[in-house]
Amino acid sequence: MNLFAVLKRVDFKNILKIIGIGLSRPHFIWPTIKATKDCISISTKNYGKLHHKNGRANAFRHAFWNYLIAKRCFKWQENEEVVLAWAKKVTDWHEDSFPNKKLPEAMDLHNNEVGRFIFEQNREKSEQEVIALLKQMTLESIKIDDSSTLTEYKNQMVHIL
Repeated sequence: MNLFAVLKRVDFKNILKIIGIGLSRPHFIWPTIKATKDCISISTKNYGKLHHKNGRANAFRHAFWNYLIAKRCFKWQENEEVVLAWAKKVTDWHEDSFPNKKLPEAMDLHNNEVGRFIFEQNREKSEQEVIALLKQMTLESIKIDDSSTLTEYKNQMVHIL
């Protein structure tokens, strides 16, 4: 993942927004970048390019990304509320900066929230244990469509394809 190639796709307003987000917690910038790179690598290792689609592998990637950002930032500031708010702010920024159709965006935001919940519930577990847990949850992911009510699937992964 080339950070500059990604940022070239972002409009100026959202570049300024991520700079502001980063300046609010500069000690979280590096762990967030590292978590993002590791998430992509682990998702590719486990699911190939499928994690770029809107299926179960994508659900895994979004949940794992949020978990991993929180986990890695927690090492820098042991405050669960702060790291969860940071993970939400960064991943919400991502969804806003790289617009998607309504259902895929709702799916991504839902799975992001699942990942933060997994961090809350499994903070003491190793990353490998959480990967195994998320892989099992991926197998149990619920297929949704435009008529789905995502609040019915709280703390469960969802997918479209």
